Amino acid sequence: MEKPSLKQDFLKKLWIWWNRDRKVLTLKAGLVALLPILCCIAACAAQGGSLSQVCLPASEWNDELFYYKQVEGILSHGYPQGYFGFNESHALKFSFAAWSPVLVWPWLLYGLVAGWNLMAPIYSNILFLTLALFLFVLLTKPDWKQLGLLAFLFCCFMPYTRYMLCGMPEIICFSMLIVYWGVLVRTTEKETVGKVALLFLLGGIMTLMRPYLILFLLAPSWLWIRRRRAAGLAGSLAVVGAVGGGYMLIKHYLGAAYFTPLFKTEWLNPFLQGHILTGIKGVLAKIYYEGRTFLALTLQGFKSGLAEGAFFAIFLAMLLILLWQFLADLRKKNKKQALLNGYLAFCFFSMWMALLLMYKMKEGSKHLLTFMAVGIMAIALMETRFYKKAVIIGALCVYLFWYQGDQPGDYQIYFANRERTEQLAYWKQAFAEEMALREENPPNFDNVVIWTFNDVLADSGNGETALTDWQVLYALPEGWGISCCYREYVEEHLERLQSLYLTIPVGGELQRSCEALGMEQVGQDGRVCVYRTR
Repeated sequence: MEKPSLKQDFLKKLWIWWNRDRKVLTLKAGLVALLPILCCIAACAAQGGSLSQVCLPASEWNDELFYYKQVEGILSHGYPQGYFGFNESHALKFSFAAWSPVLVWPWLLYGLVAGWNLMAPIYSNILFLTLALFLFVLLTKPDWKQLGLLAFLFCCFMPYTRYMLCGMPEIICFSMLIVYWGVLVRTTEKETVGKVALLFLLGGIMTLMRPYLILFLLAPSWLWIRRRRAAGLAGSLAVVGAVGGGYMLIKHYLGAAYFTPLFKTEWLNPFLQGHILTGIKGVLAKIYYEGRTFLALTLQGFKSGLAEGAFFAIFLAMLLILLWQFLADLRKKNKKQALLNGYLAFCFFSMWMALLLMYKMKEGSKHLLTFMAVGIMAIALMETRFYKKAVIIGALCVYLFWYQGDQPGDYQIYFANRERTEQLAYWKQAFAEEMALREENPPNFDNVVIWTFNDVLADSGNGETALTDWQVLYALPEGWGISCCYREYVEEHLERLQSLYLTIPVGGELQRSCEALGMEQVGQDGRVCVYRTR
């Protein structure tokens, strides 16, 4: 009998391996990977629309505009040709806004392959979370019960679906951390140098995106130190230091100054001045008073559905469940699971303290969502006889998000409407006729449009204000920068604004001033007008 070739032998073993281990696992991964698109379709239908009708310019979340136009500028010109900033601030290098441009790198990859248009953020978000769930199941190998719990919790946790259907980069963070957690779970089963290196890579990229995700560099550091002792300690410190330093350089050189500092750091001053005891007292006092505010908002979430309160409530519940399971794992002497749940509980607690010390409550609440997104995965995988932990979290999500969550600005999916569509069509033509990028020494202020936050209506008599329809700036040609400015700044600097164009509400005091100064009008609709400043 002829001896099988090496190729035939390899294919036979591959087929046996596939039939024995991978067929059912791939089926599980494929089923879970359907959840993002199914949830998006169901959520759109529940709110009276369809996935294809989701419309970024109809949204009231203005951060989406900055992210969208910056990505557009990078894809079309390498970097935006005009500055993004606040009150005409700008980065020392290039033209990005206050947040790390590393945050949007997956969108750039998607845009290079599939193009960039108003639906690209939505479709790419769905794709990223689909791939993350698929990989997570392949890495963690859940049984059917765990798979059911994962599907149940995924559907209950509304932020997954809401953030897929918008132009915010939260899904990018969710997806990367979910994959990271899958790799970490796999590493605890069988540790290899390659897996530890991959954890460092994922943790490093996530830290360059959002600085608090440096917490997830601690796990690979501990694994390396355990394996190589002194060499691992030195190497881990070098990696963490390099990544942390990299973020500081990005923030310093590529970030425009925001209206106010992004982080509250005044509590550090006593420590820097050598007053250690005073510093400790100050930290404890700040945690106490901010903690009271945190708990008050949490109760408000239960009473009225306040979005940040809902986030806080579910975050605290997840932290308590992680601690509960950690203690249960220790009692059962399940060391690997105890380490995983204890580590995630530590990350949750550390982020909670960071929120109390450094963030504004409303803005900071959204940063908790990334931790909660991976908390869903961890709770679904818990080795437990009953379903009570998953049921608790699922019930909280249903009550706070689906029953109490009726605030349009936080939970509404925005669909295209005739008024906005016609408005954008008008401004796209007006901008195309007037605006041509100045290619000399970009980025420059000749390629910047000011978006004035609001203005006082000239004939109101009682100081009534009108917000600017900033959504029209989606119609700007590729490469233009946007500077968000307070009315007071524009009013004070009107005759010496650096930016070439100014967007303001119709009928406001600023429009009267622009007309009095003889500024040329680019266009005007029923709500917003744009002037050339020089």
